[in-house]
Amino acid sequence: MVPTIEDVFRARDLLDGSVRRTPLQKSHTFSKLTGTNIFLKLESLQKTGSFKVRGALAKVSLLSEEQKKYGVIAASAGNHAQGVAYAASRNNISCTIIMPQDASPAKVAATKSYGAKVILQGSGYEEAWIAAQEIANKENRTIIHAFDDAQVIAGQGTIGLELLEDLPDLNQVYIPIGGGGLAAGTAIAIKSKKPHVRIIGVESKAFPAMKESLAKGSLQNIKAGYTIADGISVKSPGELTYKIASKYIDDVMLVDDSSIVKTMFLLMERVKLVIEPSGAASLAYLLSNTHLKKDENIVSLLSGGNIDMYLLGQVVAKGLMHMGRMLKIFIQLPDKPGALKTVVDGIAELSVNIVEVEHDRLSANISAGTAGVYLSLEMEDETHAERLIEFLRIKGIQFRVVS
Repeated sequence: MVPTIEDVFRARDLLDGSVRRTPLQKSHTFSKLTGTNIFLKLESLQKTGSFKVRGALAKVSLLSEEQKKYGVIAASAGNHAQGVAYAASRNNISCTIIMPQDASPAKVAATKSYGAKVILQGSGYEEAWIAAQEIANKENRTIIHAFDDAQVIAGQGTIGLELLEDLPDLNQVYIPIGGGGLAAGTAIAIKSKKPHVRIIGVESKAFPAMKESLAKGSLQNIKAGYTIADGISVKSPGELTYKIASKYIDDVMLVDDSSIVKTMFLLMERVKLVIEPSGAASLAYLLSNTHLKKDENIVSLLSGGNIDMYLLGQVVAKGLMHMGRMLKIFIQLPDKPGALKTVVDGIAELSVNIVEVEHDRLSANISAGTAGVYLSLEMEDETHAERLIEFLRIKGIQFRVVS
């Protein structure tokens, strides 16, 4: 059954004291960049690092004593896994989580830290979900679905109640969409009270499942693409979330990985927030959209902050490159003393910081008597990079830009 606003209020009572009321803060940086009023809803600061704990706790809190006796099970690659594990530990019940075999070791460890039994099975969410159903039937466990469950959706909807209370005159809310539970619950809460507020979902271009489903008027199962935003990489939305989205979601927009990476970098550098790729999707769309109405109050829901540290390092490097602040070049020099020093001295005069130097004398493409050198360089902006390239040309140095 489709949850109602009364279900959302009930969920809020169930969650009282168990989850954080996350901050809503205006970002002057992003407001200036977009020419409107941008507010950030920081679910990245929620317990377990994402909004998922709201729905999981709401669902687990309503289980019967018989259901609690047998425990719960869920399939998830990360955030839902941690949310369910935390909810189970709060209620002192057994919990099994099925995660894909390629799940992030950090997310596996975090899930285990809440006391859950983790089973790695399948090459993706769909296979993990099949395994979870089989074990649930065998052990009589209650499945906690990641998004297509009325009580889970109602739990996520408590975010909408907080937004209405913290920003009564809001105009638009942008929400990342994967399976659609977060968007569905938030939309029910807001539209039931203020139907004029626009609710916009944001999906990855690689997984436009909800957008295609709404456009074609029926559930669609799309081909798998690739995105770093694994939290919204869902091939098909749920039947219930699709039904709710059809009624309450005003539009669904798409965003690419490049925009997400740039946004994550800006969030770290300008706002001092570490946000995971799917959590940054809604803001990434806003920053790439030049047609926003001025002086509107627009909320971007930053849904989570759980990111693998290795990926975070790549995001920083790629973010610097996207913004023209890091350049990797290859130069070929005579293999004799002082050749590299001449280049390095010139680079230093331009106030360019050399981050990394790599010599190559043995590769097949390196002529005898010469040396190849890879230089990773940090600079102020694209203009600074152009000055460096002009310097290399004037000096007659053979070079090529690698990235």
